[in-house]
Amino acid sequence: MFANKLVAVMNEKIEPGVIMNALAHMCIGFGSEIGKEPLRLTNYIDADGGSHPYISEMPFMILQANSNKIRNLRKSCQEQGIRFVDFTNTMTIGTFVEQLERTKQTKDEELIYYGIVLFGDWTKVSELTRKFSLWK
Repeated sequence: MFANKLVAVMNEKIEPGVIMNALAHMCIGFGSEIGKEPLRLTNYIDADGGSHPYISEMPFMILQANSNKIRNLRKSCQEQGIRFVDFTNTMTIGTFVEQLERTKQTKDEELIYYGIVLFGDWTKVSELTRKFSLWK
């Protein structure tokens, strides 16, 4: 059993290419913040001696939900002190400067959440995400 759990909850209504981009952005930033040891990143070696580095020993569950459920999950994470990163519709199209400005001008209730990635205590994260189904 692992002390921490890593889970992504992605918006089931967003097209595959866009949702994969959102997941990649969240994972690269969050991974650099959390760090190699807490994420239990390991170098897998194949039978030919080839190296396959930075693969987590922990399972990484990908679940699905709609934007409002992701928004509510985000609020629960804030309330319970669970570390997370999220991605919204304002973070696409145009330059990053335009995306920052668009996000700054958009109220939370108007944001469309593409996804959220959580990392924290196994039991707490499991409780928060137990109602969501696996990504199809």
